[in-house]
Amino acid sequence: MPATLRDVAERANVSIRTVSNVVSGYEHVSERMRTRVQKAIDELDYRPNLVARTLRTGRTGVLALVVPEIDVPYFSQLARDVINSAGELGYRVMIDQTGHDHQRERELLTGGDRTMLFDGILFSPLVTKAELREMNGESGMPLVLLGEHDFDGRFDHVAIDNVQAAYDAVRHLVLSGRTRIGALGTQPAEDYATPQQRSAGYRQALADSGLDFEPALTRPAAHYSRAEGYTAARELLAANEAPDAIFCYSDLLAMGAMRAVFDAGLRVPDDIAIVGIDDIEEGRFSRPSLSTVSLDTPFIAAQAVSRIVERIDDPDREAVEVVAPHRLIVRESSAPGRPRT
Repeated sequence: MPATLRDVAERANVSIRTVSNVVSGYEHVSERMRTRVQKAIDELDYRPNLVARTLRTGRTGVLALVVPEIDVPYFSQLARDVINSAGELGYRVMIDQTGHDHQRERELLTGGDRTMLFDGILFSPLVTKAELREMNGESGMPLVLLGEHDFDGRFDHVAIDNVQAAYDAVRHLVLSGRTRIGALGTQPAEDYATPQQRSAGYRQALADSGLDFEPALTRPAAHYSRAEGYTAARELLAANEAPDAIFCYSDLLAMGAMRAVFDAGLRVPDDIAIVGIDDIEEGRFSRPSLSTVSLDTPFIAAQAVSRIVERIDDPDREAVEVVAPHRLIVRESSAPGRPRT
């Protein structure tokens, strides 16, 4: 039989109320008494009743992480790091995915599809700017937004500097001697923050390098997948004047683009250099290995979990924005100095 509060109290020779205070983290317990009770808890391998704790404190010790697609490597890495960071602060994580369903995102953000199974939400939505402005978080559930959204002071936000990340990737290609640099991952309406910001960085890097922006060298991608990257790159290579480098808005697009280059009888990076964004594990072991902009998911996760825990403890505190660091990693797919024929 699992140990109970009464068992722990008898082992420590204290009252059940004292054990409950220690388990609940009640601060007005002496260190000597806390150590004594914790020793009994460890000896009996006692596990608190989460249902009872929820009824008593109104908290579950569970956070929700909501992402568009859990099978995308970036979100899988993020989920792993969120789970690790949450565990360090005594929380568990429930993961959900929206599958690019905007109505599902609205319901989660407005409370239309919410139960009290968790204490706060870490949310990485794909909503447009207009849709995000409509989402006021009426339910009062503590919320931290992840990803590329304009900070408006309503929600805590852990962001990526996509403009600078894209800029760094394209400048690297320019400094490697490339002059016709294509881009894969634009989206026709440009309503989503990620492609909009990465397009801005791409164009700014071209302008600062004295290169003209050529719309013919860009291709859209409805989803950032290998298949979309392959299709978009094939279209780009079939154009009258092919690029000598391709900046891809994600590593998955870049993996598909590299395959398209090889299938066209060309070489990476000799004929066409390729750079992505995300630093997924697959890119480190591909041949050639993929140059990329690495996004610091452990930092993003730690900051997001820290912000949500602070929000849970103090719902009225001022919202903050944290920008995560990134770094360019040059690998074989864009290594400078390679002979070109």
